[in-house]
Amino acid sequence: MTLNPTCVAISGGVGGAKLALGLSHVLSPPDLAIVANTGDDFEHLGLAICPDLDTVMYTLADLSNKELGWGQEGESWAFLAALERLKGETWFRLGDRDLATHVLRSEMLRRGGTLSDATTFLCQALGIRHALIPMSDDAVPTLVRTGNGTRLAFQHYFVRDRCSPVVKGFEFEGVETARPSPGFRNVLGAGRLSSIVICPSNPFVSVDPVLAIPGVMDAINRASAPLIAVSPIVGGAAIKGPAAKMMKELGMPQTALAVARHYVGRVDGFVLDLVDKDYAFEVEALGMQVLVTNTMMRSLDDRIALARDVLGFAERIQRKVT
Repeated sequence: MTLNPTCVAISGGVGGAKLALGLSHVLSPPDLAIVANTGDDFEHLGLAICPDLDTVMYTLADLSNKELGWGQEGESWAFLAALERLKGETWFRLGDRDLATHVLRSEMLRRGGTLSDATTFLCQALGIRHALIPMSDDAVPTLVRTGNGTRLAFQHYFVRDRCSPVVKGFEFEGVETARPSPGFRNVLGAGRLSSIVICPSNPFVSVDPVLAIPGVMDAINRASAPLIAVSPIVGGAAIKGPAAKMMKELGMPQTALAVARHYVGRVDGFVLDLVDKDYAFEVEALGMQVLVTNTMMRSLDDRIALARDVLGFAERIQRKVT
């Protein structure tokens, strides 16, 4: 199926999924495509695990555990308890309901299907009407370079080691030969495209893997639609996850301005929270247009309001471009 959306949203996990949900309430299914980071995908217990992709999928299906931010609501843990009795690896918490997703996906991949095929199948089974697309059907695992010189698979750093190692950098293994998924290529070339939105996600491990895939930035630059990033750092703290800790260890200020500097030359518009409004002039000096609004999405109404604000911002930038 050929997709021709007006908006493409690029999302990591929890924070990005919140805005993706808001956009899905504002835009009809033909008008929105959501591209999820797959750099944190990994194989565990023989299963293909896609944490960011699944977080977005469960959020769109209204199945997500809103308290934890990951996994499914009403989860049970009988499988994990049995695994622990057998002395298996239990550091990555696989719930019983979540396990069904991984088993089906892994079986489809073993039979020769692509990650795009499996994602489409799962989304249709869950009644999701908006397009959810993996960034690539090729494996592009994120590796974390640590202070002691080792490289850790991202989930080992993030979940098993609870972000405790000092971060010195990141690598996206195999990215040089990876290709955007067919759906991703398709939506970036859509004739109706009027906005590309980077949802508030970790710039290093949720967004950079997506933009690093060969051909992605070229396609974005060819599009007439502006690329807009919503800051994941508000008031010097990460809305969710280890972004602020990573920035400190990389020698960067833990500010929304530092995130904007990270995106210089790639992003046309940058969205700041109200508490960071004093950075607006400095962000504009970097060559980006700025929107200052409430980005703290505590409720569904907040998610929808931010989605409307971002789309309106894109429309104003688009008018200036054209």
